[in-house]
Amino acid sequence: MRQHSPSAERNREPILAVLRTVLPATGRVLEIASGTGQHAMYFAGAMPGLDWQPTDADAQARESIAAWIAHGAPPNVRAPLALDVHQADWGVGVLDAVVCINMIHIAPWSAAQALFAGASRHLVQGGVLYLYGPYKRGGAHTAPSNEAFDRQLQSRNPAWGVRDMEAVVALAASEGFTCDEPVAMPANNFSLVFRKREAQAH
Repeated sequence: MRQHSPSAERNREPILAVLRTVLPATGRVLEIASGTGQHAMYFAGAMPGLDWQPTDADAQARESIAAWIAHGAPPNVRAPLALDVHQADWGVGVLDAVVCINMIHIAPWSAAQALFAGASRHLVQGGVLYLYGPYKRGGAHTAPSNEAFDRQLQSRNPAWGVRDMEAVVALAASEGFTCDEPVAMPANNFSLVFRKREAQAH
């Protein structure tokens, strides 16, 4: 059953505009927490040189992704994989990029830690990890709507919530990533682009 997310429909164009500038022209992309599958279809169709691997920990989400694929997917979209970032082995081999949209605030902080650790294991040197979502800056919300969203998330699960951008960037650095300048997006969200540093010769 194809699920439909209005927000995925709304934010796909602005996200694609950033992805076009940071993803390689060809290579393997792992999308984490693909949700309905709408983004996978759209981005893979717009960037045909990329081998796009959608994943989700949720079985219903994977059913939706599979239904979108059956409905008529670009040839470069693979069948969805069950993937929880906390798994020790992601089973995906070497990757050129990892894309993760609206996940780390709807998950415990350990998911962000596992995301960067796993991405560091699988990405090639210089590989990109792209994150999209709301963030606090300097400990403060960037908009009242984000503050309300944060309260709503924490009422559902106290371990969830809008993350501090500085904390995410520091976590990334600890796993060997540098961060490009944050890109302000519509609806008070941000794109964060991390690049895996070249290994230092000792």
